[in-house]
Amino acid sequence: MHAPEKIEPKGLSDYLAVMSRGVFEPGLNWQVVDSKWPGITEAFEGFDAYRVAGYTPGDEERLMADARIIRNRKKIEAVIHNAGEMLALDELPGGFTGYLRSKGSYQELVKDIRSRFHFIGESGAYHFLYTVGEPVPPWDDWMAAHPDFRAPRH
Repeated sequence: MHAPEKIEPKGLSDYLAVMSRGVFEPGLNWQVVDSKWPGITEAFEGFDAYRVAGYTPGDEERLMADARIIRNRKKIEAVIHNAGEMLALDELPGGFTGYLRSKGSYQELVKDIRSRFHFIGESGAYHFLYTVGEPVPPWDDWMAAHPDFRAPRH
């Protein structure tokens, strides 16, 4: 499996984009997500967390009708929920980045991420944290700790 490309997040939209990719990828060939990603990004207004968090049921219907995206209602709802959760955490001292660094261990952070954010599993949390430059265990160690995980095929 190849490692995702790391980024240096410049704001919540970068964090939301990385997390949202992790929401859309499970159950799909990553090439499908890659091919649709530009349309998904446009449909979600560049993953502007303030805009996405304010989406209404009408916006959900607009997205469900948009052929540029992966039209899975639960995943669309998860992106909207996750944007709101990021905004709430960003209001805390230290902001969203402070939240990511507030837990005592990687395991504690992943447990908290999985409880707060929708459609983010163990591997999704690992890839999110890795991609945004937060500390994660080496991949081989993570895989050894998760023997039932099957890496997606490309």
